[in-house]
Amino acid sequence: MIKKPFVTKTQLDAIVKQYPTPFHLYDEKGIRENARKLKQAFAWNPGFKEYFAVKATPNPAILKVLQEEGCGVDCSSLTELMMSERCGFRGDEIMFSSNETPAEEYIKASQLDATINLDDITHIDFLQECVGIPKKISCRFNPGGVFSLGTDIMDNPGDAKYGMTKEQLMEAYSRLKELGVETFGMHAFLASNTVTNEYYPTLAKILFELAVEIKEQTGVQLNFINLSGGVGVPYTPDKEPNDILAIGEGVHKVYDEVLVPAGMGDVKIFTELGRFMLAPYGHLIVKAVHEKHTYKEYIGVDACAVNLMRPAMYGAYHHITVMGKEDATCDHVYDVVGSLCENNDKFAIDRNLPKIDKGDLLVIHDTGAHGFAMGYNYNGKLKSAELLLQEDGSVRMIRRAETPEDYFATLEGFWE
Repeated sequence: MIKKPFVTKTQLDAIVKQYPTPFHLYDEKGIRENARKLKQAFAWNPGFKEYFAVKATPNPAILKVLQEEGCGVDCSSLTELMMSERCGFRGDEIMFSSNETPAEEYIKASQLDATINLDDITHIDFLQECVGIPKKISCRFNPGGVFSLGTDIMDNPGDAKYGMTKEQLMEAYSRLKELGVETFGMHAFLASNTVTNEYYPTLAKILFELAVEIKEQTGVQLNFINLSGGVGVPYTPDKEPNDILAIGEGVHKVYDEVLVPAGMGDVKIFTELGRFMLAPYGHLIVKAVHEKHTYKEYIGVDACAVNLMRPAMYGAYHHITVMGKEDATCDHVYDVVGSLCENNDKFAIDRNLPKIDKGDLLVIHDTGAHGFAMGYNYNGKLKSAELLLQEDGSVRMIRRAETPEDYFATLEGFWE
């Protein structure tokens, strides 16, 4: 697969005249088309709904685009709930999936009539003390052990802090039923960023079979099953992207095999995707500002791990296109680095790229999810602007860049 930017050099040259680098740029057209394709993939399920993981790209302009495409939101904190409220989401449009949850977050979720997704059985009592038990609730399942597809280990749920054991889940549903809950859901997240069409159908089979068992043991019939996230994107150009239509059909097949014969053919399917929805439709745009020749060849850019933490935090690969040199031979080996006082502040290590000159614009791909969102202020660095490339080709700033005044704003009483 060849990774091509969704923006041309001509467009970028015009944009940077108005908005200085670095900045995150999002592709509205791509976001909308992808949301529609997801909806098409699960159109066989009348109750299907995508609850976009706000944590991935917490920007109101992005949330409004997805809202217009029929998506809800999945929130995990008080401020995410507040942002969603201000964007006009309420009630069944909000899932609240949190862990080690403070009381004020349950209170806010209750005020918005959000669907609360309980992470732990002890939270039943905690929630009852905070706001009482709602009529509709979801519980999060963790099967433990390792999760495999064929011979490949995909992830290790047993080491994850999220969710309840099977025994706890059964007890939780029984207790919640006694406490007056009328509508039940289940949620599980077993693997992150899978680039295989088999993940969702495999997860669905596990959850569907468990749903039948829950009905038999507790008398609780689930109203919805949330497959959560985990459907990923190919960060490296050697991988093929997931086929969401094939994934949807795979889930459909398992649904008909497991739930329909058990008299559960009206269960709604929810998803909670973040990376799949947004990652390919965001670029971090940076400028080469320095070159250094020591034991290695370095290109210094005007962004750093503050703008994109994943390479520093996980050693994650993000593809880089040097604009205007897309067809040039990649005959130079560079570390592309930022200016933090940390040696892991590197966007690429030993990367084959065309010759880069100072002033060149670089597109760092697949930053639309968990890019800007994971930013921080180490070294007093400031977060960049976010821009939206709209469907008509115009560009709109949807978050301004931080200023030193923003950084100092919480230092009350020190500047008089």
